[in-house]
Amino acid sequence: MAWIYLLAAGVLEIVWAFAMKQSDGFSKLTPTIITLVTMIASFWLLSLAMRTLPLGTAYTIWTGIGAVGAFVIGITFLGEQVSAMRIAAAVLIVSGLVLMKLSSS
Repeated sequence: MAWIYLLAAGVLEIVWAFAMKQSDGFSKLTPTIITLVTMIASFWLLSLAMRTLPLGTAYTIWTGIGAVGAFVIGITFLGEQVSAMRIAAAVLIVSGLVLMKLSSS
């Protein structure tokens, strides 16, 4: 169950990062509220996952999901730059996440 909590926490991290961008420095109410609610929910789910998963594993995977997810959202919805170097960086992050998962018991 901890891995499900962690995956959900990572997805919510992507949501709050996107909503924070949309909030324009917290000057728009709806994206600001979405940011705060999903941020709290993401932290809560991460804390549940950390009941059984090691800190290093849980935190690394949580931030990795958020980083790669935000990268994909930025390209897909915000028209951010796509380059071979940026894609290679994302692939390396995902590779690290896979290795972290495989190394956990």
